[in-house]
Amino acid sequence: MDTPAKNIDQEFLNSVSDILEQARQRAKTAVNLSMVYAYYAIGQRIVEEEQRGNGRSDYGAYMIQKLSEYLNKRFGKGFSVTNLKQMRQFYLTYCQDQIGQTVSDQFKNLPSVGAGRKFFLSWSHYLKLMRIDNIDERHFYEIEAAKNNWSLAELKRQYDSSLYERVALSTDKDKVYRLALEGQVIESPQDAVKDPYVLEFLGLPELPAYSETELESRIIDHLQQFLLELGTGFAFIGRQVRFTFDEEHFIVDLVFYNRLLRCFVLFDLKIGELKHQDIGQMQMYVNYYDRKVKLPDENPTIGIILCKDKNNAVVEMTLPEDNAQIFASKYQTVLPSKEDLQRLLEEQTSGNDTSTAK
Repeated sequence: MDTPAKNIDQEFLNSVSDILEQARQRAKTAVNLSMVYAYYAIGQRIVEEEQRGNGRSDYGAYMIQKLSEYLNKRFGKGFSVTNLKQMRQFYLTYCQDQIGQTVSDQFKNLPSVGAGRKFFLSWSHYLKLMRIDNIDERHFYEIEAAKNNWSLAELKRQYDSSLYERVALSTDKDKVYRLALEGQVIESPQDAVKDPYVLEFLGLPELPAYSETELESRIIDHLQQFLLELGTGFAFIGRQVRFTFDEEHFIVDLVFYNRLLRCFVLFDLKIGELKHQDIGQMQMYVNYYDRKVKLPDENPTIGIILCKDKNNAVVEMTLPEDNAQIFASKYQTVLPSKEDLQRLLEEQTSGNDTSTAK
């Protein structure tokens, strides 16, 4: 019998390989989640056994030591005294802890513990989350990690860059309480904008000893990290996007599209202090996209000027009072001080409460 002369199509081979890779990933995820639920149950049993000891601290320590020896002998390494204490703390942290219904609805197939509590992330994720004392902040990072499929490294990076404080400071004050229930909700242009943006992954010095071209090139080189910093729903369209109007050529530094807001998002990069001319230029870019590029059923274009420094008074005076399209945000090339942002958030919240009380 003659053998076929044709080569096997590489796309066919890749498609079969992808099926197996996806199946393995799903199996790995299922195993990781099952272990999270198992560790919660182990933590619960440890706490219940401690209670049988009538509060004697020596009994608790002795019991955990003996349990560690027994489990390591039967199942191998992984059940040290430290690990068992972490499982105990896991149960104590989450046994009465409730989380927003939004993310629970997203994972309807998962089992629940206690009063309907579900777990969505790996054990390593929860070890990081348990170290966050503020329960609202902890819920926010858990929801965002589940919604956006963050790796542990990305969760750590978002926490280190103080995402919770930055979103809370940038959002409508009436919506701050929703962060712990739903995570970051993108309903308006304001919701999609951060101030500041943290771009430490670009590897640039704190002082702007670089050009706007270099800043743009570094962003393109680290586009995946930049998209994660932008947040949910962003898709990259192009860089140095050129258009011609009245026989003059203009260039937009970076163009994105946000599928949640259903609109174009334009970025103009400035390495120095923002000037009122920069705002006027962005207004022209936004007007062009609204009138010449966007489809009739799409929402108005958003323009974000990313600058090293800005004068808020200049921004407010240059923009119309009902502005909902042009935003000026600072960027940082080093991680911000979490303590400073927390202090600003506390001042803002207390100030808002005072004004409300009046």
